[in-house]
Amino acid sequence: MNEQDKTNKFEAIVLPHLDAAYNLARWLTRNEHNADDLVQTAFMRAFNFFDGFRGSDARAWLLTIVRNTYFTSLRDNRHERAAASFDEEELVQNANDGNERNTSSYDIGKNPESMLAARDTKRLVNQALASLPQQFREVIVLKEINELSYKEIADIADIPLGTVMSRLARGRELLREYLAKYAVGE
Repeated sequence: MNEQDKTNKFEAIVLPHLDAAYNLARWLTRNEHNADDLVQTAFMRAFNFFDGFRGSDARAWLLTIVRNTYFTSLRDNRHERAAASFDEEELVQNANDGNERNTSSYDIGKNPESMLAARDTKRLVNQALASLPQQFREVIVLKEINELSYKEIADIADIPLGTVMSRLARGRELLREYLAKYAVGE
């Protein structure tokens, strides 16, 4: 396959999953700029190895590359431990960017009070998710945000299916505990 054909095929098959790749990168790195860098590096790797792609699920293949690129960069100390420079307010603000127009699940009456409550709920859920240890946050993001199956998550994270289920259960429990503390004002 010539370079132009490869580029066209890559753009048609892999590029539609850019948002999912960025979303995962953002939650892994906890930083918008590091997520941009991670996605760019992952897409370059994906393009370089695209000739070897034989699967039918380009999204899972790409998310695996994003995840592996992230952990490789941590191992190689290219990231300065994103958690150390974690800015919760920036994360919450960025999580709301582009989503403020889409509050339909909370915005029943389109009144300012319900819109403010929806924004506060999103902020709280994002804070709860960001507070999770990385191993739980990763599987929850893949399952609940990217809507992947347990099998796809197991393949991406390179962990057994049972581990996916137990991490999801534990992560959801930690989210419930965090949100319950907020609900009672602790």
